[in-house]
Amino acid sequence: MPQNSTIMRKLGNEELNRLTKAEFEKAEKTPIIIILDNIRSLSNVGAFFRTADAFRIKELVLCGITACPPHREIHKTALGADETVSWRYFETTKEACQTLINEGYRIFAVEQVEGSVPLQDFKFEPQTAYILGNEVEGVSEEALPYCDGAIELPQEGTKHSLNVAVCAGIVMWETFKGLRLVR
Repeated sequence: MPQNSTIMRKLGNEELNRLTKAEFEKAEKTPIIIILDNIRSLSNVGAFFRTADAFRIKELVLCGITACPPHREIHKTALGADETVSWRYFETTKEACQTLINEGYRIFAVEQVEGSVPLQDFKFEPQTAYILGNEVEGVSEEALPYCDGAIELPQEGTKHSLNVAVCAGIVMWETFKGLRLVR
């Protein structure tokens, strides 16, 4: 037996108080939108859905080459969140940005650009959309002119980049935490 005297027991699904699909649909959402700018990996798309479900993100906006549900590979990673999270598709990220601006959203790129704000210094606000870009190219040049600013996740390793779905998870958590004041 380990020296740690604390005994832990994994919780069963019935103890986790998960929402049903109907309850999730009616539940208050975190008032932000995540824009997927030409995400090429279906596994990454599925991870966006799964994380958006976890933090009750209002909507995902899929653009360009980003695959849309229903798709077996998305579903495999999303574990059903592709059936609960609201989403819409735009042929171009430019079109998505124009639409969201007309709907009253402020848009921020999650990207390493001049003048970006470190994540820990960013003030999260409702009615905000965050653009996360392609796994190789990042946020597209066509999208940057529509952004009110950019957020950067400070990193100290050798790569200076994170997997886009991991990056999105961090941004969604910080937004959820900042807007909902997690209990």
